[in-house]
Amino acid sequence: MGLSIGIVGLPNVGKSTLFNTLTKSKIEASNYPFCTIDPNVGVVKVPDERLNKLSQISSSEKVIPTTIEFVDIAGLVKGAHEGEGLGNKFLANIRECDAICEVVRNFEDDNIIHVEGKIDPEGDRETINMELIFADMQTVEKMLAKITKEARGNNKEAIKQKEILEKIKVRLEAGQAARTLDFSEEDALLVKKLNLLTTKPIIYVLNSADTSKKVNSEVWDGEVVVLNIKLEEEIASLSEEEQQEYIQELGLDESGLTKLIKASYKLLGLITFITTGKIETRAWTVLQGAKAPQAAAVIHTDFEKGFIRAEVIKYEDFITCGSEAEARNRGLLRTEGKDYIVQDGDVCHFLVNK
Repeated sequence: MGLSIGIVGLPNVGKSTLFNTLTKSKIEASNYPFCTIDPNVGVVKVPDERLNKLSQISSSEKVIPTTIEFVDIAGLVKGAHEGEGLGNKFLANIRECDAICEVVRNFEDDNIIHVEGKIDPEGDRETINMELIFADMQTVEKMLAKITKEARGNNKEAIKQKEILEKIKVRLEAGQAARTLDFSEEDALLVKKLNLLTTKPIIYVLNSADTSKKVNSEVWDGEVVVLNIKLEEEIASLSEEEQQEYIQELGLDESGLTKLIKASYKLLGLITFITTGKIETRAWTVLQGAKAPQAAAVIHTDFEKGFIRAEVIKYEDFITCGSEAEARNRGLLRTEGKDYIVQDGDVCHFLVNK
């Protein structure tokens, strides 16, 4: 689907190490600010234990997980909205992403320079978020100046846009992100067109040696995942079998990295439907709320136009029955039409006119 999450934060907080670990690529991750200048892009597999179970039942030749895209964006610094560091370029890179993953440092290491000279997770988070707020303030003020003139001519759309922009400006002036505002469905479409930085959904990664530390996600206006990024890098360097053994030794069900990938996928408002058979078991991505013809179009664009119906089995029912044929016999295979809203974990077969 081409949706991406931008990894941001101050310099030397672990962004590039996290990106390397996520993508298992080997970009430079040196101990000095602005090591990353151009954004690095990596496609990451979304872990999904359902696929292997379905592939065993279907005796599939291969398993294909779904993916999301992470973008490693260079470190922002105070004053970025005024061009400090390489601020304008970095902010533009964030603007091109669909969501934000903000890495915040909470580890002591005399060998790794902290750009502010002290370990202060809340202060670091505030620095980054205020830079995004200041950048949005500039954008909103420019738009307001233009739209106010149009609104004077009783242009209804301009009047509506002016109201929304003024509402956002008040929130930004209070030092809060625009995402903390509630909008009607209609207004949300207008807000989306503004492409503001602080309307993008956000997830925080607290890079900490002590992963038992808890953070109030309500105060941080987004989900917080606490990771020891160096430990996650160590785990990711092992074979899959060794990874599982190590994770179990740590008393965990899954790695922190897996939790982050799943949480990021959810942050983008994505769900997974699955197709399974002898050739392959495959995960497909759609936006939450997508209808059956839209899901069919993910497999092939012509399928939406030629859509006839979908045959759907809940994942749990497929596993319980042990086959599509048995699910059909038990009446657990449903026939759904064009208005059916696809659910996460649906095992689907689409009938189309070709």
